Order: sequence, then C-alpha cells, then structure tokens
Amino acid sequence: MESGYLKLYRNGELGERIGKSHGLLEQCRLCPRNCGVNRLEDERGFCGVGALAEVASYSPHFGEESVLVGTGGSGTIFFCGCNLRCVFCQNYDISHQHPGSCYEMDDGQLAGVMIELQRQGCHNINFVTPSHLVPQILAALPIAIEHGLNLPLVYNSGGYDSPETLHLLEGIVDIYMPDFKFWQPETSKRYMKAKDYPEVARSALIEMQRQVGDLQVDSRRVATRGLLVRHLLMPGGEAETEEILRFLAEQISQDCYLNIMDQYRPCGRAAEFAEIASGIDPEQYRHAVDMAQSFGLHRLDTRDLGGLLKMLFRE
Repeated sequence: MESGYLKLYRNGELGERIGKSHGLLEQCRLCPRNCGVNRLEDERGFCGVGALAEVASYSPHFGEESVLVGTGGSGTIFFCGCNLRCVFCQNYDISHQHPGSCYEMDDGQLAGVMIELQRQGCHNINFVTPSHLVPQILAALPIAIEHGLNLPLVYNSGGYDSPETLHLLEGIVDIYMPDFKFWQPETSKRYMKAKDYPEVARSALIEMQRQVGDLQVDSRRVATRGLLVRHLLMPGGEAETEEILRFLAEQISQDCYLNIMDQYRPCGRAAEFAEIASGIDPEQYRHAVDMAQSFGLHRLDTRDLGGLLKMLFRE
C-alpha cells in the first residue's frame, strides 16, 4: 500500500499544506493552547520550541506496539518539548527540555533522520510528541521523499491536537497513535494545565478515525494504516478508564486497536502529588482489560516478551 503523502507530493498538494502549516506558526495556533507567539521568529510558547524542530534521539525501537515493531522495529524520532508537559512524564527531561537533552534540526537534517531509519530496516517513521512540530515535519517530507522515503508515517501524540492541524495532516499521516489520558477536566487541569483536554481528545480521536479508519495490517502483521489508541492507567483512575473505554467502543469503533498500558511509575514531579506518587494496583490492568472486553473492544495489544528479547539480542 502506497502512503498517501507520496501522491500529495506528486500532485503538489503537499507543498500547499506546508505553506498553510507555516502560516500557523506566525501567531502560533498549532495546538489548542493557541499561544499566539511568533515561532517563525523563534519565539516560544507553552511547548518551549521555536522555529526549528528539536530532537532528543532517534533509533529503531522494539518496545512499541507489536504491530509497529514487526521484525525491523519502529523508526522512532523523539521530539523535544510538548504541548501537554504532564507532571508525571516518563520522558520528563525531554518534554520539559532540560539542558543537554535536545538539539535543533533543520528540514534537511530531519529528512536525513527519516532516510537513515528507513535504511536501517524500520517498518515506519514514528514521530513521538509531534503536535507542536507539524510544520517542521511537513517541510522535511519533500526532501526525504526525493531521497526515497516511502514508509508509513506514525503520528504518536498525547491526543491534544487541534482540528485545524489534523486537517492539514489528512492523507499524509498513515497511522494515528494518540494517548487518551484523562476523562475528567479537573484531572487534566491538575496534571497538565489543560482543563479542555478531555473534550479536545474526544474530538481529535473522532477526526483521526474519520481520516484513517480502523487499524489495518499486512501479511506480516505490521500496521500499514489506521488508528491505534493508547491509554495509560493511572493510580486511582479506574472510573476515568471506564469512561474512556466506553467512549472508544461507542464513539470510535469496537474494532479500535487499543493498548492499555500498565507501566505508570512516578516520574518528573509526580512525587509532589500524593495520589499519583506510587505505581498502579496490580489488579488494575486486568480489570481494565475485562472492562474493555465487556464493551466489545477485542483488538487489544498483547505483550510478547519472548519475541521482544529475541529482537533486542538478535545477532
């Protein structure tokens, strides 16, 4: 299956999208924060990033969902900065841009990273935390395409994405992979200063589903197109998990591919919040899986520790 961005490149539409996306940077409204700073002049708002993309690392990643990893790994590019900046972020140094954790890349350098990951045999290009860097990603694509890029593109976000930006990505992103974190506005306000997060995330997931539909896989069981949703279980968050799972089943699709994640640990500033200062209850994951299945959600990502170890230590 040919990725849609190749067709848009050939017919000139990709160039038009690049121009429109850069227009959003002048008084930045790329995400629902609507900071209004001129990032073209390297001004910085909530996300902390200016005109150029900032990257922490890139590599074939074998710890992602099984349908992304395959045998060659997912070609992850970890961007710096974030439009959520959760207090408990497991990549806190990157999302909050601690000194020495990030370096700037221009369009050509970012394109070169994509090509290098493809050369290493990755199955996809996985943009991690891309919501504040859509114009930079789009601008790098023609350069990468001219050098042979043809892999599916994965948009791996926290779910805090504006409709305007998502519309620019239609036909370009092959696989959307948002995390739907919280259902209650009070919770998202407390941990990420975004009271509107639940409403925004619901709208974003509906739009993503409209664009790409349920997740499709090829004969190798590797994803080629569609929506894959993550939900990170939080201490004491069972009621919010239930509402999120219900929403996915009723408003997205019972065929939605879902990863219920149980790896929460108190990172960043989590120790400052007593209710999330420890890990989740061991039974919470099993209960969440049972709830998902009771709602008819049946495409749950499964762990394959043996397979993962083989890939990590293969000769």
